[in-house]
Amino acid sequence: MTKHGFVYIVGAGPGDPDLITVKGLRCIRQSDVVLYDRLVDARLLTEVRPDAKLIDVGKRKGTEDIQQARIHRLMVQYALAGKIVCRLKGGDPFVFGRAAEEIEALREANVGFEVVPGLSSVTAVPTAAGISLTERAQTHAFIVIAGSRSLDFASAEWDAARRLLDAGGSVVVMMGLARVESIAEWLLASGCRPELPATIVSRGTWTDQQVRPATIRTIGSQVAELPTPAILLLGGHALMPASLLTEIKNEIVVGVSSDVCDDTLPVGGSRSRSSH
Repeated sequence: MTKHGFVYIVGAGPGDPDLITVKGLRCIRQSDVVLYDRLVDARLLTEVRPDAKLIDVGKRKGTEDIQQARIHRLMVQYALAGKIVCRLKGGDPFVFGRAAEEIEALREANVGFEVVPGLSSVTAVPTAAGISLTERAQTHAFIVIAGSRSLDFASAEWDAARRLLDAGGSVVVMMGLARVESIAEWLLASGCRPELPATIVSRGTWTDQQVRPATIRTIGSQVAELPTPAILLLGGHALMPASLLTEIKNEIVVGVSSDVCDDTLPVGGSRSRSSH
């Protein structure tokens, strides 16, 4: 009798490996094969069993659909061979993660699966930057929108985002670093006030996080030399200056010995392996 495997589609969280869920970490540790994305922190991969197989399926620009098809093929191939597969994705699988396509491929192959939610950068990165997306009696809603060129400014989604900003709401723009200047110009031309808060957060929650606060009038000058991933936050309420956040974080790191961190943090403390 053929033994069928199983696929866990796991959200790895926004960047910092300690922000993965307990269940997500358990899936990584028990899997025979881990298919991981480009944005997954390398420290999470040290949690894979020494005898398990690690496969980098991070996408490169230009042939995304072909690479996605390879991911489907690998998940099905290993699961039908009886393996437990962890499909490890940055953030949450259902937020700009193409998880629906992967689920369809698994269903077509009659492969069992479970989706394990992850902490999305949509909310985690603003929090790490000290920016509140909502505020009692002031801001009651926020919108998440893709900033890539595939979504035209004439779309209903961008119109809704502009209207929400005019009403005092917040907008989180994902995957829009290359388009920040165009977004700002369009918002200004559409009547948004020039002093509307705009902040870019690069590599949010990682140790090299950068926070660049500005307004939509000046945000274009803040893009230079910022690494991806990056999020553009429009509106919102800065509850703590970026400089103070960095100062507090540095104090915490300096004040705790590395031995204590190694003993208490759940990720990367006991296992070591190399990729296949």
